[in-house]
Parts: sequence; C-alpha cells; structure tokens
Amino acid sequence: MKIGLFIPCYVDAVYPEVGVATYKLLTSLGLDVEYPLNQTCCGQPMANAGFEKQAIPLAEKFEDKFKGFDYVVAPSVSCVAFVKINYPRLLKGKHECTTSDKIMDVIEFLHDVVKVDKLPGQFPHKVSLHNSCHGVRELGLSSPSEQNEPKFNKIKDLLELKEGIEVVEPERPDECCGFGGMFSIEETAVCEQMGKDKVKRHMDTGAEYITGPDCSCLMHMAGIAKKQDLPIQFKHAVEILAAGI
Repeated sequence: MKIGLFIPCYVDAVYPEVGVATYKLLTSLGLDVEYPLNQTCCGQPMANAGFEKQAIPLAEKFEDKFKGFDYVVAPSVSCVAFVKINYPRLLKGKHECTTSDKIMDVIEFLHDVVKVDKLPGQFPHKVSLHNSCHGVRELGLSSPSEQNEPKFNKIKDLLELKEGIEVVEPERPDECCGFGGMFSIEETAVCEQMGKDKVKRHMDTGAEYITGPDCSCLMHMAGIAKKQDLPIQFKHAVEILAAGI
C-alpha cells in the first residue's frame, strides 16, 4: 500500500507542524508514505470564489502528481472533500480523474483503512472536539445531528486511544464555527459572531484544548480566542494522535 501525502497550502504555510505530525504518525504505523515534491494547491480557493476555470490546471497537476499512489492522504477535511466531490465534474472530458476515489482525510484513513486500535504516548488533557462541517456532511467523519441515525464519531474514537485524554463535545456539536472559506471574507460580521458563539460553547465544557480535523476552523476560532484573550489552546487532532511518538 503506497500512500501519497498531500499537505494543503495553508497547512504548509501556517501550520507546518500538522504536516510533520501527519507524516510522523503514518510512518510510525509502518506505512509506506511519500511526500511528492512541488505539489501545489488543490484549487479549492479559486473554485469557491467562483473561478472554477482557474482551478482546473491545479486539479490536472494534482492528478498527475498523485496518480501513482494507492491512497492520497491529507490532514484537511475541506481540501479532501473538494477533491473527492468536485474533481470528477471539473475534469470531465478534460483529464483523467482517479484521485477522487482514493483521497482520504487522515482521520478517515486511520479509522477505516488502517483500523488503528491502539496508539502509544499520552495526552493527559481535557479536549473539546470540533466537528467541521465538511468532515461531518461530506466525508462522514461523524454523524450529522440533523439526521435520525445512530451516533458515531471517528475522530473521537481515535482520540480516545491516547492514554489520559478526556474528550468532550460542546452543545450543538456539529454547528458551524462560521469560517466557511470565502464566507469569512464576504460576511465578516456573521462569521465573527458565529465564531464567538462556537468558542464559548467549547469553553463551557471546561476543556483545556479545542481540537478537530481541519486547521481552517481551528485557525478561525484561535483568532477569536486570541482577540478576546481567552484561556484556551488549539491543536489539530493529528497532533494529539502523534503526541509521544
């Protein structure tokens, strides 16, 4: 099983430690992981802004860069969801599309493919789990609250493998934090208020950390917490899973 590691541009530029933790965690499990050099943005920002044509060359490059792997794994639910859901339509009649069928968020990959049932190391802290919209409703990392179906949460399942951790969820566990990519630029006041409400609900749990599978949501909430000087820390779920490895 050959794995191509995709590190989205904003993770590479702003949260490189998340990329390092992803690589460290995957290789510690004995997996064959390669980070293809010269990889670029998947095209999500352009497409979300209404410039789909500008996203197509990036999608074609992405396909060429990762076509030789059995799985493409990334620590970003929004980028993974974009490739999985939108590439077949964007590339139809223009370029072969194979990555949409084999790309997975690292949480999804560890839970569903590797089926991790134990992890070394400790994380003796109380963490509040943020269920990002793309992860819930497009990748199925957890059950959506609006659906009448059995409850599950793959992120929580993995986090609870770490010794000493206490995982809690806020009221309205899968309500949006307000970031939403372009939404945060076009509707700044609404975005900010949603973020404030979400951070408050997380803090009401008494957690020391807010964690989740997407840096963009964590970045948005961390900015709000910093402006309000709130005593809460933020850490991507994969960093917690890799702690002590």
